[in-house]
Amino acid sequence: MRKGKKYPDSMTFLEHLDDLRKRLFYSFLAIIFTIFPAWFFHEQIFEILAFPVNQYLPEGESLAFTKLTEPFMVYIKVSFLAAFFVISPFLFFQFWKFIAPGLYQKEKKYVFPFVFFTTVFFAAGGIFAYYVVFPFACRFFLGMGADFQPVIKMDEYFSLAIRVILGIALVFELPTLIFFLSRMGLITAKWMVKKFKYAVLAIFILAAIITPTPDPITQSIVAVPMLALYGLSILIAFISEKKRKEKAKESETEEDLAG
Repeated sequence: MRKGKKYPDSMTFLEHLDDLRKRLFYSFLAIIFTIFPAWFFHEQIFEILAFPVNQYLPEGESLAFTKLTEPFMVYIKVSFLAAFFVISPFLFFQFWKFIAPGLYQKEKKYVFPFVFFTTVFFAAGGIFAYYVVFPFACRFFLGMGADFQPVIKMDEYFSLAIRVILGIALVFELPTLIFFLSRMGLITAKWMVKKFKYAVLAIFILAAIITPTPDPITQSIVAVPMLALYGLSILIAFISEKKRKEKAKESETEEDLAG
């Protein structure tokens, strides 16, 4: 694209597919190359990941496995998860590169803020899930089965952990998404306020899907921060919309003076 071009690039459907293939290929290579160093620390990483449940298990008890290949497969998945979080900035950058051809030149300058804030909120969501939501869920489940002998399979535990941690990490991307949608004029704070009651319903449904426990307390632990993020997103949309209108007004004034 020529420097100073104001309009989005024009790409055919096949060109978009080819670009998507390229972005996925780059992301795949990055994950593969990161998995290898992560593998050398797979036991330490899994020990960290297993801490939320290990701290509530009876003394002398630990996670178990019933298949010969189960530990090996779980350690590979653990290495993949670690690699995914480590290279998340690169993955978000690849996502930006995929959508960039459809953006105007002035919108493409947001690449670094986009990568930075998506990474920060993604990490914040994962940390919140690990330190708050998942330990609470582990304590709830083990408390319900306190009269029985716990035999928790490591693969089932990991599947549950990845669902909670990644699910909440992705939900925390809401403010960043709203910011860029509002900057592009695709969403407004007024519209978000108007749809607030539907957002509350959707948030609690999503919280019920993400959280492993059926009790309303655990779901509320997830839903309340999500509601706070929605409120923050409304504020972000309002400020972004205001700045966008001010810039548009300044541009019109400059054009009138130039004319």
